[in-house]
Amino acid sequence: MEGFGWIASIILGAIAGWIAEKIMKTDTGLLMNIILGIVGALIGNFIFDALIGTSGEGSIIGQLIVAVIGACILIWIVRMIRGRA
Repeated sequence: MEGFGWIASIILGAIAGWIAEKIMKTDTGLLMNIILGIVGALIGNFIFDALIGTSGEGSIIGQLIVAVIGACILIWIVRMIRGRA
């Protein structure tokens, strides 16, 4: 979440984590939503940058979409690991 302040990143992360929680039908708390959204943004930015050469940088809506996609991927990966354990 380059270019955003700490507070904006936390708020955007909480919103992205909450949206991903609803899409993936999982039940996590507020703190986990914030962590999920921030880590999801990092994952989403990395994937979008590697695949298409750019991500949702500069725009709050674009960054929110990238963070939600990254958070959904993160939830999916955790489910795959827990399913095997």
